[in-house]
Amino acid sequence: MSFPITEISDALLASYSKQGGINHLDGVNLPSKGAVVQICKNLLRLNFPGFFDDQVIHSSELKSETVLLLDDVAGNLEDELYKALRCFNTSPNDRTGPRRLAHTLTIEFLRELPIIREILASDVEAAFRGDPAASNREEIIVAYPFVEAISIHRMAHALYRRKVPLLPRIMAEWAHSRTGMDIHPGAQIGSHFFVDHCTGTVIGETAIIGTHVKLYQGVGLVARSLAAGQALRGQKRHPTLEDHVTIYANATIVGGDTVIGSGTTVGANVFLMHSVPPDSIVLMDDLRVKVSAKKDRATSVDWQI
Repeated sequence: MSFPITEISDALLASYSKQGGINHLDGVNLPSKGAVVQICKNLLRLNFPGFFDDQVIHSSELKSETVLLLDDVAGNLEDELYKALRCFNTSPNDRTGPRRLAHTLTIEFLRELPIIREILASDVEAAFRGDPAASNREEIIVAYPFVEAISIHRMAHALYRRKVPLLPRIMAEWAHSRTGMDIHPGAQIGSHFFVDHCTGTVIGETAIIGTHVKLYQGVGLVARSLAAGQALRGQKRHPTLEDHVTIYANATIVGGDTVIGSGTTVGANVFLMHSVPPDSIVLMDDLRVKVSAKKDRATSVDWQI
């Protein structure tokens, strides 16, 4: 029995004409998600030599391996940057301008990698010192999804700061899909950052995070309301966390005017919409856990936090 290919094809073509907003035809080439993913993988190899490679890299081969990998990343990144710049260029027929800018941005970005590695080393150290379950730093780099999430974020943020369109978001969403941690590339995050367990954490575009901050799973640094939509673009919508703040699991901090003062601890499941001063402890008030014996439901004990 044959498939009604012609009939289905005609229906799809009719849909393409009707639903024009989700087509990308006859325009400039969009960046390739597959190519961006490969760039991210190779950037991880450059940031953590020997950790994301299939085989051991010997010190005697490190220079040649680094040069080859860097050359590969440079060429592919420039191509994808060029596509992104052309897509959002007001003069799409001008190919020389975006190509020159893509080349310049690629060089600037790659030159920043040693600085990014320095900050990533502080993140790994914060994870090791902050998690007694970690046997060593090697375990953290190889096994903790947080390392991939923050590494990709710091590189995506470097491109975001240079006003590169689309590419940083593709990088961020790849890391999100792999780690469960959603960090917008616009978020500003200081050194010695650690998110334990990682899963479900959300950090919005205009969030500002100081140094030595520790979060747990499910923490949300989110906007108060998005009802105004595009009218909010460019405004500070997400919270600020000052230095040495700790936020426990599933707490939600809301609003661009909200500042969590340095040294503050925010307990689990807190929903906070206003600023708190430094060195505070923020807990849910009168939170009770009721424990009852299975054989005697009438007997119970209340635990109050």
